Order: sequence, then C-alpha cells, then structure tokens
Amino acid sequence: MAKITDRQMTAKPGTSDKWLSEVAIWGHGSLVARITPSGERLFYFRYTNSSSERITLPIGTYSRDGSEGTMTLAEAGQRAKELAGLHKSGIRDIKEHLETEEAARVAVRDAELARIAAEKAALEAAQVRQAARKNVQHLFDHWAKVDLINRKDGGAEVRRMFEKDVLPLLGKMAVEDVRKGHITEVTDALLARGVNRMAKMIFSLMRQMFRFAVDRDLIDHDPTASIRKAKIGGKDIERDRVLSVEEIRTLANLTPKAGLLPSSEAAIWIALSTCCRIGELLNARWENVDLTKGNWHIPAEHSKNGKAHNVTLSSFAIRQFEAVRVYTTASEWCYPNVKNDGPVCSKTVTKQLGDRQRLPGEGILSNRSAKAQALLLPGGKWTPHDLRRTGATIMTSLGVLPEVAERCLNHTEENKVKRTYQRHSYTKEMAEAWHVLGQYLEEITHTA
Repeated sequence: MAKITDRQMTAKPGTSDKWLSEVAIWGHGSLVARITPSGERLFYFRYTNSSSERITLPIGTYSRDGSEGTMTLAEAGQRAKELAGLHKSGIRDIKEHLETEEAARVAVRDAELARIAAEKAALEAAQVRQAARKNVQHLFDHWAKVDLINRKDGGAEVRRMFEKDVLPLLGKMAVEDVRKGHITEVTDALLARGVNRMAKMIFSLMRQMFRFAVDRDLIDHDPTASIRKAKIGGKDIERDRVLSVEEIRTLANLTPKAGLLPSSEAAIWIALSTCCRIGELLNARWENVDLTKGNWHIPAEHSKNGKAHNVTLSSFAIRQFEAVRVYTTASEWCYPNVKNDGPVCSKTVTKQLGDRQRLPGEGILSNRSAKAQALLLPGGKWTPHDLRRTGATIMTSLGVLPEVAERCLNHTEENKVKRTYQRHSYTKEMAEAWHVLGQYLEEITHTA
C-alpha cells in the first residue's frame, strides 16, 4: 500500500468522496484520508476492534502547512503510528481507550481547576475576614464614640493617654490577636518610666475597652482578665499628705519667689481655702463666680461626682479670685487657654507645682521652670489635692463637724440610709466652715 502524498491531498475534489490509505503498522491499522466533494480533507485511523469490527476513527483535518486546528500529512502519519502502536500493544478498542483517557484528563483538569478556584476563594475569604477584623485603633475609636464621649471632657484625656502609651504599641494589632503579654508590654513600659500610678490607670482603661469589645462580640475573651491589677505597679497607697501650719507659712513666703504666674499662685490659696478640686477651679467660668455675694457655683458637669456644688467664698478666697480676675478680664474663663477658646488643661497647675518640687539630685526638666526646688517643703512633695485635704483637716481642727467638712468637699454620702433620709442641706454650717477656714489662713499667712 503506497504512501499518501501532499499532491494527492491537494488534488481537485471529485463528485464523490475520494479515499486514500497507507499502512501505519502492518496488521494494526492504517492512516486513511478522505477528500469530500465540498473540498474537506479529513484524516482517520482505521483498525479492527476486539469485536472484529472495522472502525474508522477521525483524527484531524489536513492542511499543507499545519495551520492552527489542522494537521500536516506527516503529523497525521505520526498520529496513526501512535494509535497503531496502542493496537499492537493489545489495546484493541482504541476509540473507547481514547475516550477513557480523555475523560481522565478532563477529570484531572477539572479537579485542578476546582482546586485553584477553591484556593482562590479561600484566599479571598481570608482577605475579607482580615479586612473585617477590627484592630485596636478601630476598637478604641468605637469605644470612644459610645462610652468615652459621655465623660466630662468627652474622653479627651483618655484619648491623650492612649495615643501616647497604648496605640503606638497595640493600635495596628487585630483585637482578637491581643494577648496578656501585649497588655503587660504596655504597662511594663510605663513602670520602666517610674509612672506606676499611670500604669495602673491605663491598665484599668484597657480593661474597660476590652470588656466593651467582649460585650459586643468583637472578641470572645478579655486579654486583661487574667491580670491582677494589684500586680501592676504594686499596691495602691492612699495619700494622706497634709501640710502643717508651719509649712503653710513657709509656702506663703516661697510662692512669690517661685516664678509662678500670679493666677497659678492664687490657685494654690483658692484650693486651700475652698477645698475644691483643682480641675473644678481650672474649668471655672466667671459667670459662676460672684465676688460681690461671695459665692462660687460649680456646675454638675464640672464636678467629679456629677453633683452641683456652691462654695461660699471667704474674704481670703475672694481676694485670690480678684487677683486672678486682673489677668483674665477679657475672658469668660477664670483660667483661659492661650487661644482663649476654652479653659487650660486641668493638669496645668499640678505640673507647675511639680516642676518646682524636684529634689536636688533630680535636675531640671527641659523647657520647664529653672526654679526646680522653689516650692519644696519639709514634709515632702505636695499636690493641689493635698491642699484640698489640708483645708478640710484644718476645718475639723477648728471645730467644724466632720460631716460639714465632708459636705464642703462635695463628697457623696457613702451610707445609703443617710443619703436617702437625711436631707438637711448644711448650707449655713458650710458657709461658716469656709469663713472660719479663710480667717485662719488669713492669720497664719499674714504672720509669715
């Protein structure tokens, strides 16, 4: 049987199918070509199957140059030899064998495509989950909008603390990834700076924030839960610093030379003579201070316990407010900030007093007062809150009933029964207590 030639394959079609044939492997199949009247040139592999049936299996379409989707004569001959080789190896049902192979290839291909699709879907799902995971910064912002906004300062002080000491370490972490060690990393950094009380405060705030997250199903477990607050910086020690009479006299001599602003110097004596909280004073507005009637109204929103408080001003206290008034005549605030669009920071006076009570070996802080020991007293460091405690202590030493002194401090009665049934206002007694305190301070500072 002669070989099929390109000349035969490109010959002009006839009026009926023209068949050409050549042996692929003798006894195991032949390459067959068919030229149809319409000009189609097709290749087949002809063989005998296991049932002794003569099968003509299509294998391709002819083109001389083997353009895409077609076969050259040589390629067709090679394919026929491969199929004949299968027949010779014992595979008689070529068509079924090829269909089985193709089905297997399709199955493998589909499985691979399914695997790739599944991996892609898993990756996309993971990316979506990752994008949906709140980080600590997002949690803090959520907490601030829901909880912190209800605080007197709108959460400004907590935000300042977190932006300085918490968010730089934890801000970008996913909330669910935060562990106990990350919490202690924050508090350890504060303890290393020697600010133990601040470490405790920030720990408590972090605990509030993570419990907020648990309540909203953002996390299943509060990472601060297994940390005992007492372990953060040791046990809290309640301050009991009270300035002695001699220290008050000494303070009267030291303050004019301490380089304080006159308003800050006056704040010392207002805090001592009214037993107010320094934050209440620094947030005061002149509309609430009546120097003629000798009354200072502290609104509920400026009071720590949320209760409005009326302070009767002694002559001593009025004179201090008058000194402040000289420097803030154009402001609605007693202690305005630099822009005059609000009060100064509540820590302003505390920092000024602290800067002037540094021990000789501690040196001078950068950009702070050079008079680093100007307000040191024999009994040790003191704070504006110690002045409040001192004022109340002096009251009781002068015969004021402790219950009246407590009212002057605007403390909430701890005994529920007393809170409920004892409604006497003690207004007269409180006014008398403030006058007695002012008169006493007038005497001891006048002789300083």
